[in-house]
Amino acid sequence: MKFIVSSESLLKELQILGGIINNTNTLPILDNFLFHLNEGQLILTASDLETTMSATIKVESEDSGMVALPARLILDTLKTFPEQPLTFVKTEKNTIEISANNGKYSVAFQNGEDFPKSTQIKDPIKTQINGKILSTAINATLFASGNDDLRPVMSGVFFQFNTSELTFVATDAHKLVKYTRTDIQAEKNAEFIMPKKPLQLLKGILQGVKESVIIEYNETNAEFSFGNIRMISRLVEGKYPNYEAVIPKENPNVMQIHRVDFLNSVRRVSIFSNKTTHQIRLKIAGANLQISAEDLDYSNKAEERLGCEYFGDDLQIGFNSRFLIEMLNNISCEEIKLSMSLPNRAGIITPMDEVDEGENITMLVMPVMLNE
Repeated sequence: MKFIVSSESLLKELQILGGIINNTNTLPILDNFLFHLNEGQLILTASDLETTMSATIKVESEDSGMVALPARLILDTLKTFPEQPLTFVKTEKNTIEISANNGKYSVAFQNGEDFPKSTQIKDPIKTQINGKILSTAINATLFASGNDDLRPVMSGVFFQFNTSELTFVATDAHKLVKYTRTDIQAEKNAEFIMPKKPLQLLKGILQGVKESVIIEYNETNAEFSFGNIRMISRLVEGKYPNYEAVIPKENPNVMQIHRVDFLNSVRRVSIFSNKTTHQIRLKIAGANLQISAEDLDYSNKAEERLGCEYFGDDLQIGFNSRFLIEMLNNISCEEIKLSMSLPNRAGIITPMDEVDEGENITMLVMPVMLNE
């Protein structure tokens, strides 16, 4: 088994796959990358049993074979090389010899046959989505997913695909984001929950990808393939909560405000809030928004005023500033709309501009009880 490969292109692909590998693996073989040579193609694979990702690159070779090489050692070595061709040769001493311009390196390998085989999805439903749109959907929702091990269904993003639109939802019970595209449809109605880790990896890889991503899924697994990358992940089991039930339908009190001004003001005032509750108070009357916070334990207090457009009754409502900041950070627009009904009902944030045709974003943030 022998092949010649560009050091830079090999490093680029292995760095992407490296994100899958856990620091502590139950199976030692999972600390390795699988190198599967098939004549002029090299398929590189990494897995943590839940998610498997592979990338295919072109190499100079007429051989075939399969070996598992230690991920950390290979990555650390490749990072030090300038761009050059590297020759990999399997020796009789059960090592892979790597020849570079000015040196030779021997790495012990493990049998590639011992590497877990990736799942084949049976009877999948197929949906095609533009890479940029999928990246936007993941970016818009992923931050709102939960981290509670007792509620695993809320630790992922809910993909709800039907013949009229695609919807992506994430919630941790304090905040909720719903991202919908009415300009893309699926062949059949289907829904599944994608775990957080593979989506974080996809979020990084999809930046700048303009081509289509093919998503194939059934009840247990989903596969994402685009370019030379293929990622298959086990889905989160369970039924997603009825998120529509928590989105208030009647919200007569509506404030329009410049997003960055609002964000910066909330950031500053929240420094003075209680370190446990992170509570800030919004007091809206006429065209005037007053943002305040205080920490009675340390006698810290802050208050700012901003101009806004407001339609509705005078209102005082409390929010956890961390959730508000997260939401305002993860929405890209000049102006936002904050719709509210009562101080004990959720507030809904929607963008006023910079929204694509067919794109809808709804962000819901739960209020906190105000200390009078």
